[in-house]
Amino acid sequence: MAKQGGVRLILASTSPRRREILGLLGVPFEVVAPRYEEVHDPRVPPAQQAMHFAREKARSVRTPDAVVIGSDTVVVIDDAVLGKPLDLDDARRMLHRLRGRTHRVLTAVAVLPPDRPDEVWCETAEVRMRAATDAEIEAYLRTGESMDKAGAYAFQGDGGRLVTEVDGDRFVVIGLPLRSVADALRRIGIPVSVDLDRLYGQSTDLLAR
Repeated sequence: MAKQGGVRLILASTSPRRREILGLLGVPFEVVAPRYEEVHDPRVPPAQQAMHFAREKARSVRTPDAVVIGSDTVVVIDDAVLGKPLDLDDARRMLHRLRGRTHRVLTAVAVLPPDRPDEVWCETAEVRMRAATDAEIEAYLRTGESMDKAGAYAFQGDGGRLVTEVDGDRFVVIGLPLRSVADALRRIGIPVSVDLDRLYGQSTDLLAR
C-alpha cells in the first residue's frame, strides 16, 4: 500500500502513459480504475468538460485516507473535440483532419486531498502535425496505437513521427502535466524531491516508446 505520511496516493486512471508519467516523480502510489462513464456534451466548452471529467474520475474512487488524482485529455481542432476514436475508420478520419495543421491538446487534472479543498485545473499545448501521406497514415493505423488515444495518435509512441512541433508542456500532450502535478502534491504535504528541470530536459525519452 502506497502511503505518504499516513496518506495514500491514488491515480484514478486506466492509462499506462499517466502511470508512467506519475512514476517519474518517485512518489509511491496506487492505480485504481475510475468508476465513471464519460458522456461528452458538445455544448460544454472543452476545458470545462475536461476538468469535470477529471474531477468525477477522481471522485469515483475517493476514500477518506487518500489523495486522489484524476485526469482527462482532449484534442481540439476547429472548435471540435476529438476524443478516443470509436473504430479504425473514426481514427482514420481524425488523422486526416489533423494532418498538416495545428491543434490544441487540453489536459485537465483534479487533485482531491482528504482534508483540503479540491484542486482542479486545465493546461493547453499546441501541436503542429506534418502533412503525412495517406500511406503513412495507414501504416500508423496498423500499429494499433490510435484506438485508445485522444485524437487517434500517441505523441510518446510512433505517433510522434507525425508531429513537427509542440508549443507548451509536452507532458500535457502525453496526458499529465508533470510540473503542476508535482507542485500540487507539494502544497498538500507530499514531498517530491526529483529534479523536474532534468526530467523536462529528457522529456519523452523517459517514457516507453
